[in-house]
Amino acid sequence: MAPNVSSPRHQGEPETRRAVLQSKGMQWLLHFRNRYLLLFDVFAMPLATFLAFVARLGVAGLQASESVIGVSLLISLLLKPLVFRLNGLYSHYWPLAGFSEALRMLLAVSLAEIGQTALVVIIQRAVGGPALPRSIPFLDFLFTLFSFAGPRFGLRWLYEALHRRQYERPPSVRRVLIVGAGEAGSSVAREIQQNPGLGLQLVGFVDDDPVKQTLRVNGVQVVGQLRDISRIVEAQKVDQVLIAIPSASPAVIRQIVDLCRAAQAEPLILPGMSQLVSGRVELQRFRKVQLEDLLARPPVHTDTTAVRQLLQGRRILVTGAGGSIGSELCRQIARCEPAQLLLLGHGENSIFTITNELRRDFPDLNLQPLIADIRDAGRLEAIFGRFQPETVFHAAAHKHVPLMEDNPEEAVTNNVLGTRNLLELAERHAVDHLVMISTDKAVHPSSVMGATKRVAERLVQDAACRTGRCYVAVRFGNVLGSRGSVVPLFQEQIAHGGPVTVTHPEVKRYFMTIPEAVQLVLQAAVLGQGGEIYVLDMGEPVKIVDLARDLIRLAGLREGEDIEIVFTGLRPGEKLFEELFLEGEAYHRTAHEKIFVSQNGVCESAPERIAQVEQLIAAAHHGDAAEVCQLLHTLVPPEDAAAA
Repeated sequence: MAPNVSSPRHQGEPETRRAVLQSKGMQWLLHFRNRYLLLFDVFAMPLATFLAFVARLGVAGLQASESVIGVSLLISLLLKPLVFRLNGLYSHYWPLAGFSEALRMLLAVSLAEIGQTALVVIIQRAVGGPALPRSIPFLDFLFTLFSFAGPRFGLRWLYEALHRRQYERPPSVRRVLIVGAGEAGSSVAREIQQNPGLGLQLVGFVDDDPVKQTLRVNGVQVVGQLRDISRIVEAQKVDQVLIAIPSASPAVIRQIVDLCRAAQAEPLILPGMSQLVSGRVELQRFRKVQLEDLLARPPVHTDTTAVRQLLQGRRILVTGAGGSIGSELCRQIARCEPAQLLLLGHGENSIFTITNELRRDFPDLNLQPLIADIRDAGRLEAIFGRFQPETVFHAAAHKHVPLMEDNPEEAVTNNVLGTRNLLELAERHAVDHLVMISTDKAVHPSSVMGATKRVAERLVQDAACRTGRCYVAVRFGNVLGSRGSVVPLFQEQIAHGGPVTVTHPEVKRYFMTIPEAVQLVLQAAVLGQGGEIYVLDMGEPVKIVDLARDLIRLAGLREGEDIEIVFTGLRPGEKLFEELFLEGEAYHRTAHEKIFVSQNGVCESAPERIAQVEQLIAAAHHGDAAEVCQLLHTLVPPEDAAAA
């Protein structure tokens, strides 16, 4: 009985045979050796020279020039492979050859031709034979270059052809538009073209450079400028827009995102120049546009060389190590190769998580997780006595303004007592660097949380005055994405269909990313001399309602149609505007242009404040909220407090 040729099994056989042949072809190509090319050159180089004479003299004219032809063929046979070998052309992997190999090839062929011509002329003059026709070197150069380059770049073409066929084209293909026809965009285009298995069809570039308009980059047309994105997306039915401009400003990214959303295309972004490695950009590096991409200022970066020099080989203690800031601090400190990293936190789950992450990513790092409460002086004494930390980063704190208004005693015991405990132990155990994380809410504080942080700042300054050591504070704005901050809250509200709640339409806050915040803390440890308060230049404050609108847009939704924004009124202790410095507070830029420093309050007499802090802590232990608030008003002097 004849087989059923329409059955799936027999339908698949040609495809299977083709796949096997392709696989065998690829294996043969991957194991191809340069000795085969050397053998080819031994025959091809004299042939190239002979063809040059044929092209110049014709077959009939060869007999009259037999001697010069013979000398030329012999020198071509011996000299050219030798020159190619001396130039390293038999040590290249030609299936992956590129521009540098082509340049080296051109140089080697030129040198070989010059050498051959010189030797032939010298020999012919010595023996008195016929002269070498002047056009022969040029013709021989062309034939030699073709003979040498042909098989090698044929291997390159064959490799790419087999490589492309290894990947089955997915049934569904996404049409993509690349924003930016520069180095990054060109690299992305090459990857799309070389990997059909990605399932991407490139429709073109958009770029605002007028020189590139209507030109082709890697064979792909520049089809317009940024303002044309919506039109191109709709006309070409684009599914995704890849933003391949690592240096794009937040304003440009916002413009692109808005145009994409209007045309219902998904914008993806290449995060930054760090993704460019040897001129290649991996498509996997593209991600969805995030809120920090839309900050109204460029991101702040710091030089980590001095930080590494400070921390390498030292014993480092991080309090609040399981929190958003503390955990990122630990990650960046781990890269500096400390002798030991102590992870102190009150929550066992968060400490467990960051410890496991660091042990996975830094297996040789000496880690010590410590479950402890900074309010417990005895437990801290045992830790300092056993591990003798040399540098302390103090990130443990209560930070939620409304919660601390309802629980002022807790704010005092954690933010004030905990800081005092650490400072006393740091003094006693000769810790030479301590950095405390404060907040912009400590400036003219209107809340319990802000007031406790202002008291903690002054405690750090007092300790720096007494010891002469590098004890400093760092004031943060709002940290994007930190645990319990406004961004995760808005994202959760959007995920549940809204409404997004904003306290007041005019509320503004300074914002920084978690990596920026941590870089500021580490830089403060390097810059500090003792008693300073460091502040990051965070640009202009951002309206919270604008932040909410950005998050709604990034979720692919529309305000007023898909998600509502509801204004709920200012909460207890909340201000419309935050400030970075007190009135009259002397501050200036540091060696790092994006970091300010204030030195107010350094080395002033503080015995009375010490007694008041003791009273404040005692009132908190007794649960007397009214006295706690009264003592906070006393401790934060009139020039520090918020205007009534």
